[in-house]
Order: sequence, then C-alpha cells, then structure tokens
Amino acid sequence: MSPVHHYKRAEKRFVARLLRFFSAIGDFLARFFGAIAGFFRQQVTVMLVPHSERNIFNFRISAFSMVVVIFLLVCMVLTFILYSTRFTGVSDLLTDKTQVLEQRDADLEVIRDQISDLLNTSRVFEESLHSTLDSLGLEKSNAEKKDWTSGAVGDDVAELAAMKGLLQDSLEYFDQIAKMLQAQQSLIVELPTIWPLRDVRGYVTSYFGPTTHPFTKHWYLHKGIDIAYSRGTKVVSTADGKVIEKAFDANGYGNYIVIKHKYGFYTRYAHMDKVYVKEGQNVQQGEVIGTLGNTGLSTGPHLHYEVRIGSQVVDPQRYLDFNSSKDF
Repeated sequence: MSPVHHYKRAEKRFVARLLRFFSAIGDFLARFFGAIAGFFRQQVTVMLVPHSERNIFNFRISAFSMVVVIFLLVCMVLTFILYSTRFTGVSDLLTDKTQVLEQRDADLEVIRDQISDLLNTSRVFEESLHSTLDSLGLEKSNAEKKDWTSGAVGDDVAELAAMKGLLQDSLEYFDQIAKMLQAQQSLIVELPTIWPLRDVRGYVTSYFGPTTHPFTKHWYLHKGIDIAYSRGTKVVSTADGKVIEKAFDANGYGNYIVIKHKYGFYTRYAHMDKVYVKEGQNVQQGEVIGTLGNTGLSTGPHLHYEVRIGSQVVDPQRYLDFNSSKDF
C-alpha cells in the first residue's frame, strides 16, 4: 500500500475524531443551557403567612425573575455600600479641611495681632526718628509722617507698604547720622577728652583754681589738676597732637612735656618720671607718652595735668567729663 494511501486514511481518522469531539462539546453545551433554561422556566410559589388570622398571601414567580430580582437587590446593596463609603470619606475630608481652615484663621489672627504690634512700634519709631532728626537739624522740610490706620486686611497691607517706605527713607537719615557721629568721633579724638592715666583713675589731690601753695603756703592759681598714684603708672596723651616742648624744671614742673592739639588746645604733663616722646613727634589720643613720677617741686608721686586754649588756662575736668560722668 502506497504512502499516499496511508496518509489519506490517517487524515480521515483525524477529521472523524475532531468532528466527534466538537459534536460532544456541542451536546454538552446544549444540555447545559437546556438545563439552565429549564431552571429559569420553573415556577416558584412565594407564600406570606401573617401571624394574625388573615388570609395567606402567595404569588408565583419564575426562577429567572427571582434571579433577576436577587441580582438587582445585590446591586442596590453594593451601590448603597459604595456610596456610603464615598460619602463617609468626603465627610471626613470636609471635616479635615474645615479644621485646617479654622487653624489658618487662628494663624491669621495671630499674624494680624503681630502686624498690629509692629505697626504700633513703627509709629513710636517714626515719632522718635522725627524728633531725633529735628534735634539734629536733619529733618527735611517736605518730610511727611505716615498716616497709620488700623482696619481690614487691605489696610494692613497698605500700612506695611507705608512702613516699608518709612524704613527706606530712614536709610538716608541714618547715613547722615552716621556721618555726623563719625565727624563727632573725629572731633573727640582731637580734643583732650580722656583721662591722662592708662587703666587707672588715681586720686585728684588738687583741683583747678585758687588754693594754698604746698610749699610757700601763699594763695596762688593752680593751673591744672594733680592726680596722685604709684610711681611708674603709664601717662597717655589725652588727644591727637604734636609734642612742641620737652624739658626739665628742677624748681617747678620737673620732667614735663607740652602737646599742641587742634583748635588752639595745649596740654601739659608734669612731674613725670620718664618721658617716652621727643619734641616734634606726633602722638595719638591714648598713646603712652611717659610714666608718672615725683620730679621737680613735688610732695609725692603725681601727675600735674594742664589744659590751655591759646594762652588761657582752663579747668581740665570740663573736657575730661566728656568721657565720664564720674567726678574724679
């Protein structure tokens, strides 16, 4: 038998088996759906029996209708549960948002209170600034004070903008005040305004003015102040200047120097033990120029300190008080 013949027989057997398989599946599906259709065609009697003696209520319904009703009831229950869950979630979200809004309202109230305090401080600052500028002669003729008013949020924003403008305008005034203070500081270092002893105060044993001479016992004009302290205490220049005289007077000032300052001021430092500067040397305020001693006509270790304006002697403490409120 030829191979072609064998192939055709095998092909026929395969096709026959395949047809039988699909036929079995078709029979199964027909019986299955037939059973389902038969179930749905069945009639079910529903009886409602009341506890009283009233008539029994009954009705007939197909299995298909009953399944549909049950399906609809299940869908309704699931829909109710779904929407209840979503409503609960939305309700919780609204509650959280409400709490957040209430907290923000409280924060806004706190911020408004702080803004109110800041504006009150700004009013005091503006008044103090104008008063200071008036006293310094720096107030501009066209300067206008800001109209601070308290009101709604928009008013607060306007007030903050006005306060910003005030602070920006104040920068110019502060710059002028800084320049004035720098000029004043420069003036102070050029005037004899610091104590002539380094790091100590000493004791003023004789003040400026008429007094009895310690040796002759006669009345005379004491032209400076005497500051007693231990020998070797450092003596400093009380202002920027130039040493114009350095000498020794055995019957008077002993070792002494005279420093010339600006604006016609002269200072004398007498009875010194050592002198560290020389004539023609420039010195700065606070620079050590020598040490306290007991040279010349002296009753003990002390510094005789004089201040002159031109040829006129003046009380040194009038200028030393610039740097201290104490009475030395």
